Amino acid sequence: MTDTTHGIGGLTFDASKRDWPPEAGVAIALVLITATFEILGRLIYGESFLFNTREGVDGLFNTQRLQVIILQVSIIGIISLGVTQVILTGGIDLSSGSVVAMTAMIAMSFAQVGDINGIPNSRAVFFDSGWVNLPVMLPVLVALAVGLCAGLVNGAFVAYTGIPPFIATLGMMVAARGAAQWWTAGQPVSFPTESYAAIGGGMMPVAIFVGLAILFHLILKYTVYGKHTYAIGSNEAAARMSGINVKRHKLMVYAMAGLLTGIAALVLSSKNLTAQSGMGLMYELDAIAMAVIGGISLQGGRGSVLGTVLGALIFGVIISGFTFLKLDAYYQEMVKGGIIVGAVVLDQWRQGRAARKM
Repeated sequence: MTDTTHGIGGLTFDASKRDWPPEAGVAIALVLITATFEILGRLIYGESFLFNTREGVDGLFNTQRLQVIILQVSIIGIISLGVTQVILTGGIDLSSGSVVAMTAMIAMSFAQVGDINGIPNSRAVFFDSGWVNLPVMLPVLVALAVGLCAGLVNGAFVAYTGIPPFIATLGMMVAARGAAQWWTAGQPVSFPTESYAAIGGGMMPVAIFVGLAILFHLILKYTVYGKHTYAIGSNEAAARMSGINVKRHKLMVYAMAGLLTGIAALVLSSKNLTAQSGMGLMYELDAIAMAVIGGISLQGGRGSVLGTVLGALIFGVIISGFTFLKLDAYYQEMVKGGIIVGAVVLDQWRQGRAARKM
């Protein structure tokens, strides 16, 4: 029989009281949701959700559906990486979707070609100035700069004026959407160069999302930036007394979220080959829901990038599953609304459960 005594003061280990990491529960939920769609597909249509059941098709899994699942959440997933850091500090960012639209419109206008099939592209925003067929690095830098500036404005208001994050980012949400419409008087911006279009081509959005997820997982887990982010979210007063420059760090976190939103806008506009002022609608709520479903506490201080990635995959499976079951799009929106509310309820339940154990 295994001795459970730790040897310090006669303490014993009780396996029944062991807390599993939140990511474990999210992973189990992902498996159960996927299994549900698999069972429903076989019962209703006699088809498999994830596996190849057609004759003459090689491979065990339906790789096309797997690619679609991760591709359709990769862009919002990039935003959720920034939102995760903001929520870890106890804040919130409601401006992501509007900043995507504003950034996409401005960046795409610097990525337009000068002619289309030999015909001058007079609809290019900077056609009269001759700013067409520019090197791809220019619109990329523009996208990063616009996103970063939006994040800095959010962070400055939150950190240095005492305005609640909800109000500060709500103001940016309205202002950025207005700026996106003003940039070209509501007209879409299209016809990018081939090098710009390649940024979002194929599975590049997935590669960018995965690469950024790994990067920020390592940053939050092993760097001073990550430790300060968790410390501020856990107890801001204690973090301040321990010597952390809370205001400066919050500014950095919101700036980082804005930078990631700029990257998402860059990928989205290049993938769609166009930018419109209505882009990114409700992206901020989807990103928040991905983070909270993944175990990020709305109170701050708890969660991980891994959980956010799992939350994004749950979103992808649900959307793809509804399409597979041939349910109309408005049902998807209704369920997504329920998921957002359910994610908050789940977070509150986790908070209460953790408080009772103390």
